[in-house]
Amino acid sequence: MTEMTTEVVAEVRGRVGCITLNRPKALNALSLAMVRDLMAVLLDWQRDDKVLAVAIRGSNKEGPFGAFCAGGDIRFLHAAGTVGDPQIEDFFTEEYALNHLIHNFGKPYIAFMDGIVMGGGMGISQGGTLRIVTERTKMAMPETAIGLFPDVGGGYFLSRCPGRVGEWLALTGDTIGAADAIAFKLADGFLPAEQQAAVWDALGAQNFADGPAVQQWVSSKLVAAGACHISARAQIDQYFALDNVPAIVAALEGADDAWARATAATLRRRSPLMLHVVLEQIRRARAMGLADDLRMERDMVRHCFYLRPGQSETLEGIRALAVDKDQNPRWSPARIEDVSPALVRAFFKSPWPVHAHPLVGLR
Repeated sequence: MTEMTTEVVAEVRGRVGCITLNRPKALNALSLAMVRDLMAVLLDWQRDDKVLAVAIRGSNKEGPFGAFCAGGDIRFLHAAGTVGDPQIEDFFTEEYALNHLIHNFGKPYIAFMDGIVMGGGMGISQGGTLRIVTERTKMAMPETAIGLFPDVGGGYFLSRCPGRVGEWLALTGDTIGAADAIAFKLADGFLPAEQQAAVWDALGAQNFADGPAVQQWVSSKLVAAGACHISARAQIDQYFALDNVPAIVAALEGADDAWARATAATLRRRSPLMLHVVLEQIRRARAMGLADDLRMERDMVRHCFYLRPGQSETLEGIRALAVDKDQNPRWSPARIEDVSPALVRAFFKSPWPVHAHPLVGLR
């Protein structure tokens, strides 16, 4: 059985449901239509006893693999947010429900995280039971650069990284490779990029007894990822454990090493308001289950677009990065030191009563 849409290709090969994200010109950035296609096919396969496991990959302009998913479609978010298109609400509600389904799928879900894996790409891979990276993997949650926060369950999975790695990745948006992703518990194993196609193609030809056998077989193909590149783990834990964003930045700027100064410079370019919001998000999420974290993030993303009419950090950040491309966002407040606690707290106040929350059904 093959099911074709323009942007999601889903087929059952043997006993495995195989999904290819097929929007290569946009680095497979997720549209609302793609979210809906993914949800529909996964719900179908979850109920289908003939499907023992699911595998998902991206595609690039040359064919399969090479790019997994660069995130949500930020041009759509800017256009919809600017005119108040209600589809922006649908997008986040349905995307977060999809993320929750993947974490709770009940069958092996194997993500081939080759190339760019950012934002929404993390949302459709982090809930997998086997998250595979390659030497081409570029992983990040870079949302503070566009005045947003690491959503799609980012609070949940980043807060569960070792030490203060979650705070560091969430605030800076820095990119990591395969070995670091495995060390930070954001991936499970390494497969050389050139071996992916053979493993993928063989999935449909094996005679698997059950779902765990599918995952076990793929796991047997993984190899050592090599050494980590991030040598600053001690500094990350030292600085990003501090009480608040001004304290973190002041300590980094006062340090006498290149890594600390470069990290401080990165933070100075991010949205000051969203840095404060994100630090609070990660620390709250450490004590939350996934469903509660996704409900919190749904509240937060509503506020990103509507808390301050005409003053959305997210619309301004996307404008500067992807629309006008002037790389000069006009953040408000403009300085980390000028963000008021009351403005940060407002992001964590739900716009909905509990019984009417868009994600009330998540457990």
